[in-house]
This record gives sequence, C-alpha cells and structure tokens, in this order.
Amino acid sequence: MWSEARQESPLIGLKQAQKSVAAAQTQAFGLIERPFFEMVNVRGEIDDPAFARVLRETAGVAPPVAPNTVAHGERYSLLWLGPDEWLLKSAAPCRPVMEATLRPLLAGQYASVVDVSSGYTVLELSGTRVRDVLQKGCPLDLHPRQFRVGQCAQSHFFKADVLLWPLDAGTWAVTVRRSFADYAGRMLLDAAEEFLA
Repeated sequence: MWSEARQESPLIGLKQAQKSVAAAQTQAFGLIERPFFEMVNVRGEIDDPAFARVLRETAGVAPPVAPNTVAHGERYSLLWLGPDEWLLKSAAPCRPVMEATLRPLLAGQYASVVDVSSGYTVLELSGTRVRDVLQKGCPLDLHPRQFRVGQCAQSHFFKADVLLWPLDAGTWAVTVRRSFADYAGRMLLDAAEEFLA
C-alpha cells in the first residue's frame, strides 16, 4: 500500500540529453530542470488593501503593480501576469500549501486562488548564449535594454506557451506546462546545438 504519491519529472525522457549538455562543459548554454516548485495562480483587486495585505502577511511579498515585473520575498515570488493576475512561486521545491492557506483568508473578496504546481515545471537556462537560443523560437525582444532582471513575460517558444523570467545576467527561468515540457526541452536543446560544439 502506498503511503505517498510519487512525483516524477516531466523531463525524465530528456535525462540523458541533459547529461550530454552538462558533459560538454560549455559556458555558452546549460539546461537544468527545477521541478516541484509550488505555483499558485492568484487573481484579485490590487486596489483592495485587504487583498494585498493577505498576500503580504501569508506569502511575505506584495503583488507587483507594474506590468511584467516580479516581486521577491524570502519564501515566495509574485510574477505579474495581468492587471488582476499573478503567479505565486516558491523559492524552493516544496509541498503546496498556499492555496489552502489563502483561500479562506480571501473568502468574500473578488479573488481566485488555484494551485497549479502539478501542471508546470521550470527549466533553468544558463550561459552566454541563452538569449540567442531563446530568440530562435520566441518573438519577444530579449535584448538586455528591453528585457531585464526583475521583469517577466508570457510568450511562446516555438509552439510551447512559456513564462520567461531572467534571474540574473546569464540565467533564465522558463516556466512551461508539464504537457509541453518534453517538447520545450527538446526544442531548446536543438536551438542550442550550434553553441554546444
């Protein structure tokens, strides 16, 4: 009898390819999956002080109001997805608890809280050519003058919907639906092939 559910990475089929990229020991491009983060889609009225207060007190971070920006707390980050929508993402892999915590605190408000942790994974890209790799399949202008650390944007990489988030000068987080993770991983590796030689 099982006492706990077993989690499996959606990129398990790419494990060998990821090892090959790591073995190449290139500074140009690296890909690591960071699975099992807690992710909660949160919607609400930013002008309602009670809504912002609940997020600040429970998650330790207030929702950013500027479009396509990220606010950081100690345990969670909030990524702006729309005028009344954010993605609450844990700083480290963990069991989802925030939906159950936030839902009763936001009851009676114009608000929605949906745990989406099991539906997404995070691909962490690093290296000097990450922007070049992403640019092959993403229509956004990813030049550092236009898209900087502290920003995020929803777009697509070839046919996969993604949420892009530059973490620092050479590292990016790409959040992708679990059902598209294998496809996105393969397309990223294909786009990076010329830089891995």
